[in-house]
Amino acid sequence: MANPVDVSASEAKAPARKSKKETPRGAIAEWTVTILLLLFGTTTLVQAFVIPTGSMEDTLLIGDHLLVDKLTYSPPGPISKYLLPYREVSRGDIIVFRYPVDIRQTFVKRVIGIPGDRIRIENKQVYLNGKKLVEPYKYHKTEYIDSYRDNFPGTPNVRLLGKAEEMLEKDVKNGEVIVPPNHYFAMGDNRDSSLDSRYWGFVPRENIIGKPLIIYWSYDAPTERLASPTIGLDHVLDLAQNFFTKTRWRRTFKLIRGYKLE
Repeated sequence: MANPVDVSASEAKAPARKSKKETPRGAIAEWTVTILLLLFGTTTLVQAFVIPTGSMEDTLLIGDHLLVDKLTYSPPGPISKYLLPYREVSRGDIIVFRYPVDIRQTFVKRVIGIPGDRIRIENKQVYLNGKKLVEPYKYHKTEYIDSYRDNFPGTPNVRLLGKAEEMLEKDVKNGEVIVPPNHYFAMGDNRDSSLDSRYWGFVPRENIIGKPLIIYWSYDAPTERLASPTIGLDHVLDLAQNFFTKTRWRRTFKLIRGYKLE
């Protein structure tokens, strides 16, 4: 079974929504890299993961099975940097990373801020370096305003995890969080139901595993089954009985793209 990604809580499904696509390398280049990695990749270059929660809906759904490109963000060598598609992590990228609070868990989120960026949230609206962000991929499933979640950074109204308290103490200036060197600020697209940097701090650069490449299979299954490291009998029976009806065929072989943020 693929490794579960993003084991967070209180996240629900939402209606489908169209989102704009980013084409930094173009569709042909994306498919070329994808095919090469699928043909020649090993667990060193490509790894399978499954999404067990809804923190990235509607971009990624519960039950999406992903192949993650572990090559893109790898440190380039003196020769390989001219031959392979290495690049730096960019704003708007979707990344898979080791959860800073417990590196045994793997999360998937969207990069909102890179080192040096200033971030604040006012009434659910994200501001990046003083400018209002346009985020066609996000959605809010609650109408009410939460004093911390939706007006950030502020006074926490929940117990924070990891280094979130340290972030609020050391990395806030003039009402904005400033992303430190070699760290990233990440959030889920399901903005009201995402356990992200607001609650546990920054993503260290060394925790980043790679970028989701393609959805090779999508199956409608509950979180408790997908979050398990082993395949339970109930999941096997469900697959045997409902494989064709619960498989989301339209999502099969769908490329996963970021969205350029400026």
